[in-house]
Amino acid sequence: MNTRIEIDAPQDSGESPETTDYNWEYSPAPERMQVDIKDRYGLFINGSFRSPVSKKYFKTVNPATEEVLAEVAQAGAKDVDKAVEAARAAQPKWARLKPTERAKYLFRIARRIQERSRELAVLETMDSGKPIKESRDVDLNITAQYLFYYAGWADKLDYAFAGARPKPVGVCGQIIPWNFPLMMAAWKIGPALACGNTCVLKPAETSPLTALRLAEILQEVDLPPGVVNILTGAGATGQAIAEHPNVKKVAFTGSTQVGKILAKVCAKKGKHLTLELGGKSPNIIFEDASLDQAVEGIVSGIYFNQGQVCCAGSRLLVQESIHDEVVKKLAHRFESLRVGDPLDKNTDVGAINSPEQLKKIEHYINVGAAEGADMHSCPVGDLPPKGYWCRPCFFTDVQPSHQIARDEIFGPVLAVMTFRTPKEALELANNTPYGLSAGVWTDKGARIFELAKKLDAGVIWCNLFDAFSPFGGFKESGFGREGGRHGLRPYVAL
Repeated sequence: MNTRIEIDAPQDSGESPETTDYNWEYSPAPERMQVDIKDRYGLFINGSFRSPVSKKYFKTVNPATEEVLAEVAQAGAKDVDKAVEAARAAQPKWARLKPTERAKYLFRIARRIQERSRELAVLETMDSGKPIKESRDVDLNITAQYLFYYAGWADKLDYAFAGARPKPVGVCGQIIPWNFPLMMAAWKIGPALACGNTCVLKPAETSPLTALRLAEILQEVDLPPGVVNILTGAGATGQAIAEHPNVKKVAFTGSTQVGKILAKVCAKKGKHLTLELGGKSPNIIFEDASLDQAVEGIVSGIYFNQGQVCCAGSRLLVQESIHDEVVKKLAHRFESLRVGDPLDKNTDVGAINSPEQLKKIEHYINVGAAEGADMHSCPVGDLPPKGYWCRPCFFTDVQPSHQIARDEIFGPVLAVMTFRTPKEALELANNTPYGLSAGVWTDKGARIFELAKKLDAGVIWCNLFDAFSPFGGFKESGFGREGGRHGLRPYVAL
């Protein structure tokens, strides 16, 4: 990072101000923990690892180096049958277990995750490409928090539903994305196990390693065999889980396109379903907001995680009177972003998860320029020669009709638009088929609450985000909620 500092001489000295150029380069701060990764991983079924029936495996790759990390089993329909049968056989006994005993298992899993958090954070970064400081400081903390939280609900279910006697739904099929593999596993396993259900979990094919390490933790805490089964594979594996006649509940986090397919499948077969899908979330900055705070929050949301978060604010709506100042501050903040090795603790922006995702992001960047928007890219040096890298950027002079303002990109790309009145801001924010989240930046509390009531979004970023708060979307961003007491409802029959 290049920094130019002007030093003012004392007024009465007669000396002219001195200007000094400093070239400050961050020294490497690599994460030095070595994580053992096996050459090959099987499927976790009925408490043990086993080879897939087909004997087929696929490779999982470090997106920052393109190095093959391991070969992972490809689960087929017969493997899904075995996993569902194991879950189905274990479910009655698990449901009959005293709720306090179920809670103890969840507590043990959470504590063991905390004890192995550094190892898990490194593995998550190697497999997904996200910066180590995000994996370490955010993902692992929230993972443990959710499991502790739902452990606390296990013996209080009769109080959660206004006098009803909740019963578990049975075997739950759970399909999680590549951007938060371990956290999403906790979001789904926690409430399911607390309510007496058993699970068949499928991690994303591009980031399966922390889910498989979670399977080892389940063995360490002696979770009864069959209560949680973990199957690795691609879309066909998830489809087989969702369509299996003995899977009574499906939970999916991923693309809107796949979510619509799963909704049809579950509707036909009468399965319980929760979907957390895509988003095109707006951040609204009013002229009375603390601009430095707003810019930092926006940069943290869309760039530090490579924009690979469905609820990241990928549309920035700025009141017209402060547009130039916000763009100036945003560009200045860009100059300090560090793009590079995700295992370096100085890194802000890591690697894109896969070459397919990188290709999609680059397509939208080219489309944005072709549509007439002005692109401002992060002035980093040369990107690493290997790996899947994208320079963070933002576009100004964006129109609501532009693709970069309408489509979910899922990358470090921000579309900046202006508004004059709160009414116009609301219309722009709701002008999308999505409705996952939104952010409001203003010093007027009354304005925050007024907009929050009218924004078509499941989460309004005015509050602290934690396990107590329900999370989910409206419209094409899905339905149902995860987190909080609301997250228990899809896993019980009343």
